[in-house]
Amino acid sequence: MTHKKTETDTENIYNFENFFEISADFICIAGFDGYFKRINPAVSEVLGFSEEELYSRPISSFVYEPDLKNTLETREQIYKNKPLLNFENRYLTKSGEIIWLSWTSMPFESEKLVYAIAKNITFNKRIEIERNALLSNLTQINKELVVLSHKTSHDLKSPINNMLSVFDLIDISKIIDPETLELVHLLKLTSENLKNTLNSSIDQLVNNENINTQIETISLQQSLNEVMASINSLIQDSKAIINVDFSAYDTIAFNKSYMKSIFLNLLSNAIKYAKPYQNPMITISSKIENGINQLIFADQGSGFDMDRVKDKIFGLYEKFHDNQDSNGIGLYLVYNHVTNLGGRIAVESKLNEGATFTISFKY
Repeated sequence: MTHKKTETDTENIYNFENFFEISADFICIAGFDGYFKRINPAVSEVLGFSEEELYSRPISSFVYEPDLKNTLETREQIYKNKPLLNFENRYLTKSGEIIWLSWTSMPFESEKLVYAIAKNITFNKRIEIERNALLSNLTQINKELVVLSHKTSHDLKSPINNMLSVFDLIDISKIIDPETLELVHLLKLTSENLKNTLNSSIDQLVNNENINTQIETISLQQSLNEVMASINSLIQDSKAIINVDFSAYDTIAFNKSYMKSIFLNLLSNAIKYAKPYQNPMITISSKIENGINQLIFADQGSGFDMDRVKDKIFGLYEKFHDNQDSNGIGLYLVYNHVTNLGGRIAVESKLNEGATFTISFKY
């Protein structure tokens, strides 16, 4: 039975042609030879090329170079009679603008043709890029705040412990005035509450990344003196012996707050993990090795079993000694302070034979 073309068929064809002409999407018919065979006006309008240019040049010549390899590989799959759905690539307009297209293509192997529709998704891609950039920026800010929280909470612990030690040295039996006695008691209680609050905050902090810091010329001796003054009671009570030699160099391009944090954490750890019934013995010195400025921090304390701790020594919340004040934060901060500014830190240690930290600075 032969179907005769009716008026309805003619109207349907006309409607299709009308749709083809006014569609904002790309509607294309391409040959297996890599050339357009038919395109709707949207292709020329968006790309900026005339129809003659679009028909006379290979389709691949309009593809943005970084996407060309993937586009050609995908096209080969279409030629093997595999439909293509939601394939994204970039095209270059005649003016040099990059546009994003999302393709749906159906091959007709018997005709050696590919029928394709592409949506211009450039606006959505720009929104996505801006959103990702914003999320990346917010993530970095969040990481910076986490690191700052780690540093602030942890670095305040030693001065607070120092203050509590002072209260322990006060002989309250010699205080006659009841108001003064109450004030001392209140100050001690407040300090203990502050210590508990800091410890609680440290427990709630999560892993973090680098923060951007200002580099300046600083004095190792001055930074060390400020730290030692802040924990003077801890040093005095422990009867620590600290030998310092910055004769190789004293000034270094670094961040001052980072340097003070490094000294604070290494000093407090050396005192905290000294051998029982022995005065802490600490040596701090500068050294130039193969043109690289190094800071050597050595103690004769309990040390580490390096076979056991391995690369965990600088990990967050990693603890290797039974000490109620240990939170696994100190060496993590030291490592991040050094590496954030392009330096390196190494440790040599044996159990009950102390530890030597060697910091190599970038500048």
